[in-house]
Amino acid sequence: MNKETFLSELKKGLSGLPADDVNERLAFYGEMIDDRVEEGMSEEEAVAGIGTVESVVSQTLSEIPLSRIVKEKIDNRRSRKGWEIALIIIGFPLWFPLLVAAAAVVFSLYAVLWALIISLWAVELALWVASLACVAAGIAHLITGYTATGLALLGAGVFCAGLSIFFFFGCVAASRGIIKLTKLIATGIKKMFVGKDASK
Repeated sequence: MNKETFLSELKKGLSGLPADDVNERLAFYGEMIDDRVEEGMSEEEAVAGIGTVESVVSQTLSEIPLSRIVKEKIDNRRSRKGWEIALIIIGFPLWFPLLVAAAAVVFSLYAVLWALIISLWAVELALWVASLACVAAGIAHLITGYTATGLALLGAGVFCAGLSIFFFFGCVAASRGIIKLTKLIATGIKKMFVGKDASK
């Protein structure tokens, strides 16, 4: 893919975003391609080094605040006809509660996922505290002459420590997954507002 085709597809992919951001991105990637060509790359190699148009669009969407995208969409919307306004008003008792219910369900599912992550980290912390407490109690029992109890507590402490190390990696993976899901949801919401404007 050459520079002109890449920038043309990028402009289509960014349609619906604020015009300043689109122009800034086009200028940025145009200069990047030119700099790479000056360094000795072919135009096709320079474009391939940037990545796909989809990845650039996704990255751009993740960086632009949702409030700016919504503001651009509101500023550029067409004026509604009288019958459209009447349908919106008449249908309000139906579509508004459904919209609120859908938003509440999505928010609830998202809150449950974060509550699960917090619970996993709480278990991780409890395992560490239990391992330290068992080791300390085991040493105290060994010092006071209760050898069997002391060894059992030391074994339980080591077991909890090992389990907490294993559990730590699961907590980290789950947290990363939720963060990735959060970014995907935010990008999806932005894409709904942006849409594809065929006129651009």
